Amino acid sequence: MAYLRALIALFALVLAIPAMAAPVLARHVTVITLSTMLADQGIGEWGYAALVEVDGHRVLFDTGAHADVVLRNAADLHIDLSTVEDVVITHFHDDHTGGLLALRKAMMAKNPAALSRLHVGAGIMADRFDARGHLDNGFPALARAYVATGATLIEHGAPVMLVPGLWLTGPVPRHHDETNFDTAEFVHTTTGAVVDPVAEDSSLVIATADGPIIVTGCGHAGIMNIADAAQAITGDARLLAVIGGLHLFAKPDAVLVATAARLKGLRYLLAGHCTGIEATWRLRGLLGLDRHTAVVEAVGSRFVWGEAHPGIVAGDIAG
Repeated sequence: MAYLRALIALFALVLAIPAMAAPVLARHVTVITLSTMLADQGIGEWGYAALVEVDGHRVLFDTGAHADVVLRNAADLHIDLSTVEDVVITHFHDDHTGGLLALRKAMMAKNPAALSRLHVGAGIMADRFDARGHLDNGFPALARAYVATGATLIEHGAPVMLVPGLWLTGPVPRHHDETNFDTAEFVHTTTGAVVDPVAEDSSLVIATADGPIIVTGCGHAGIMNIADAAQAITGDARLLAVIGGLHLFAKPDAVLVATAARLKGLRYLLAGHCTGIEATWRLRGLLGLDRHTAVVEAVGSRFVWGEAHPGIVAGDIAG
C-alpha cells in the first residue's frame, strides 16, 4: 500500500510539472563565408569569418586574421555589414579576431550601432603563454580598444539564444578527448599552469525542423563535443549541416573515422579554415556524402536552408 501511495504521489508530481516549451525553430538560414584560405571571390587568408542570417537577423561570426580582409571581401560580395549589430568571437586566436576593430570603426561611421555587441565565451581573457613563457593573448587589449568605441562585450558561460532559433554554445563540455588545440601553449589557472585547451571556444547552433546546423570557427572544443552540445541545446540528435573550421588538418585517419561515426547522418558539410582539404575528402567518403553535399569552403561559399533550392552553393573553385 505504501508503494502504491508513493507511486500515486510521483504520478501527481509529474502531472504538476508544466510541459517544456517547444524549441524555437529557424525557418530561413543563410551562411556566407567571408574569410578562409580558399577564395572563389575576394581574398583568401589563414583565418575565418562568416555572416550568419536567421529569419532576417544577422550575426557576424569571427572577423578573419587581417584587419582589412573581411571588409574587402564583404564589399566584393556586395554585403553591407553596417546593419549588423551582433558579433561573435569564438576564441582568442588572432586569425579570428584580426578584423574586429577595423570592422567596428569602418561600420560605425555609417551606423553607430553597427557591430556594437560582442559575444564571447567565458575564459577568453585568461593569461596565456607559450613554451618560452611569453604572454600570448592579445585579446584583452583588443577588447579594451573595442569597448572604447562605445561597444559592449558580453561573456557567456552557458548556452544562450542570441536571436530566435540561433544559439551560442558558450564553453562546450568535453566528453570526447579530441585534443583539438596546441599542446605547446599554456594557460594560468588557480592550480597553476596547464596546457591551454582554449576553454572559451564557442560555436553557433541553429535549430531547424530538419535538425541543427552547427557553425564553428576552429572547433577547438572538438566537433564531436560540439555535436553533443547541439543535441543538448536543441533536443534533436540529428545533424543537418556542419560549417566552418574543424581543426582536423593534422589528425590521423583513426580520428577521422571516429569523427565520422559521431557525425553519422550529417546531410551537409561545408568545411574550411583549419579542417584540411584531405580531412574534408576523407569525411566526405566516410559520411557517404558527395561533391554537392560535402565541399571545401571558400570565400563566397553559401549554405542556404528554407529556400526553394536549399543546400550548399559552393561557387566555381570549390564546386
